[in-house]
Amino acid sequence: MGKLKVGIIFGGASEEHPVSVKSAQEVANSLDSEKYEPFWIGITKSGAWKLCDGPDADWENGDCRPVVLSPDRSVHGLLVLEKGQYEAISLDLVLPVLHGKLGEDGAIQGLLELSGIPYVGCDIQSSALCMDKSLAYIVARSAGIATPNFWTVTANENPDPDQLTYPVFVKPARSGSSFGVSKVTREEELLSAVETARQYDSKVLIEEAVIGSEIGCAILGNDLDLVAGEVDRIALSHGFFRIHQESAPESGSENSTPIVPADISAESRSLVQETAKAIYRALGCRGLSRVDMFLKEDGTVVLNEVNTLPGLTSYSRYPRMMAAAGLSLTDVIDQIVSLALTGKVR
Repeated sequence: MGKLKVGIIFGGASEEHPVSVKSAQEVANSLDSEKYEPFWIGITKSGAWKLCDGPDADWENGDCRPVVLSPDRSVHGLLVLEKGQYEAISLDLVLPVLHGKLGEDGAIQGLLELSGIPYVGCDIQSSALCMDKSLAYIVARSAGIATPNFWTVTANENPDPDQLTYPVFVKPARSGSSFGVSKVTREEELLSAVETARQYDSKVLIEEAVIGSEIGCAILGNDLDLVAGEVDRIALSHGFFRIHQESAPESGSENSTPIVPADISAESRSLVQETAKAIYRALGCRGLSRVDMFLKEDGTVVLNEVNTLPGLTSYSRYPRMMAAAGLSLTDVIDQIVSLALTGKVR
């Protein structure tokens, strides 16, 4: 058999563009060149698609050509603009390495469904559902999973600060990482926090603060055939966990340290993993996702959020949790490719 032709899409027009490029660089370092022929499709911050040599830091200034993913299923691949004409390149699979808006919200997944090309990760419905934290909470609650108490604020609304018990967290309902997130401890801080969140989304979520350890679990698989990575715990020195907000995240965070495996009891570890699997199934996830939760002192596990295309950088939580369970990023790529093509873990 020849090598699989894999289109790897990275960059993107969301605020998580730099993280996506770093994730793609780690994928490039881990991709088995004996199995895969990669086609690197970089999306600039302005939304231009370019076929390039790879995801290095200066990829936009390299030898790039304009490219589009054809929605015509008879093409089943890329259309590359060359001297006023289009060259068609067929693909066996697409691996989207995109985070945040237009990457995890069902947008790119919709384009891939139109194209008819198999792709890694969650489908349109589960991507959109997990991206909207309020909707994810509603579905999780209906499956018997604990969530924080929450309130939504629409574009033309202002919440009544007197109706809340503080502290609360104010965040964009549909945005990635911790962009636009504020911890509010006093009534007079609330409206300013809502305006900060609105810079990223017109729909704002206000959540009660959950007292407990922030934990996560990497999940890989489809339906009932799921693999859970090791559980991690985010140890905080102060403040709250603000992922991807550091100027040099490779050097670590100024207030948080991930502990993998988490320093929790065996019983709690098992409960966290099984809860993560239940959340993954309830929200219709497939391929891979990172499920973030809180572990309370009484042993209760509470959903925080689900990342359907988690970071794959050298410092990201998902590959660290999988590595602690014995799966390198090379192994993870092999597994998610198999899931996209066959629906099964190899």
